[in-house]
Amino acid sequence: MAEVIKMPRLSDTMQEGTVAKWHVKVGDKVSEGDLLAEIETDKATMEFESFEEGFLLHIGVGEGESAPVDSILAILGEKGEDIQSLLDGDDGGDDAKTDSTDDEKASTEQDDSKSDDHKPEESKESSSKAPSETETSSNDDDERLKVSPLARKMAEDKGIDLAEVKGSGDGGRIVKRDIEDFKPQSKSASASAHSGDAYDEEPVSQMRKTIARRLSDSKFTAPHFYLTMEINMDKALETRKSINAADDVKISVNDMIIKACAVALKQHPAINSSWMGDTIRRNHHINIGVAVAVDEGLLVPVVRNADQKGLMTIGNEVRDFAGKARDKKLQPADWEGNTFTISNLGMFGIDEFTAIINPPDACILAVGGVKEVPVVRDGSLKVGNVMKVTLSCDHRIVDGVTGAKFLQTMKSMLEDPMRMLL
Repeated sequence: MAEVIKMPRLSDTMQEGTVAKWHVKVGDKVSEGDLLAEIETDKATMEFESFEEGFLLHIGVGEGESAPVDSILAILGEKGEDIQSLLDGDDGGDDAKTDSTDDEKASTEQDDSKSDDHKPEESKESSSKAPSETETSSNDDDERLKVSPLARKMAEDKGIDLAEVKGSGDGGRIVKRDIEDFKPQSKSASASAHSGDAYDEEPVSQMRKTIARRLSDSKFTAPHFYLTMEINMDKALETRKSINAADDVKISVNDMIIKACAVALKQHPAINSSWMGDTIRRNHHINIGVAVAVDEGLLVPVVRNADQKGLMTIGNEVRDFAGKARDKKLQPADWEGNTFTISNLGMFGIDEFTAIINPPDACILAVGGVKEVPVVRDGSLKVGNVMKVTLSCDHRIVDGVTGAKFLQTMKSMLEDPMRMLL
């Protein structure tokens, strides 16, 4: 008996997935454990293996296409097996009910108009309109596109050419969800020549959609306030240079910042908290998320129990995460469970900035670059290495004094690194 393989939920925030690549094609024999496809989630591209065996009878989502979680991804079964009933079943839910109701209304109106002998003119007009309400000519061979009335109305309102829409309903019928999920192809300069403006449009990736949703929720829900502090990095740079003198050791300034934050979080548990609505969660573990930039947006792999790890271990983990993020090889366990986040743009020449809190954290630390600047020490003007950091705080959990004390502790660790190495 044929089995439906549905779009899997590969992360806790995933709502839809995009098929990056199929490793099998219709007609191929598939065994349990075989790699079926690579699926782009909101955070990474992950390999999806088959839990069933059989022949691939149907692919529901083509390469580069997106579909909601639990929609038909593929169908496995015996060769030649009839799967039409399974495909018909996918045209269910509210969409199908709405389309079906509209179809019934359209059909009823047409029948009524045909049976009304007292209004021949109206009957003729209704009959002439009927074909446009049920199908559209798509090529010179007079091939017809099947379109539900609701889908047609939505396409007209959005200015969508139905010839460009792939139907997912029975027999390729275009239904409501096809219009909702339709993504127009890139538009070139010729498409907008009438206005003189040239531009391209590209679909929004799953990752970018999730970033937009989560950070919008954070920014407009959590009352942010910001605390900025300058840190003397002279001793931190000296310590780093001394540690890296060994052939098999390499740590970065960012690794030292992670360690300093971990030690400071241990002393200021209110910063290591989460807003849960009716309660505030005080996390006993210190898991620090480290923002990593990739082409599609931002990923935040997590250094777990950072307070219990040395600089070398932290550095190795962060480099490993960065490589996985760029190659889209991060797994859900790599990015879940953060209690505090660090975003460092210092390597791009940024002096200071503010970051949006990464839910469910109470705070995020924005780190600028280390700069040589004139400083006054012991009454004398000298050249010093200074770094600015800005702590974004959720005022529902953290007060100004609490945030300031955390920064003071972190500052003391970086200005005297031996304290955090003990």
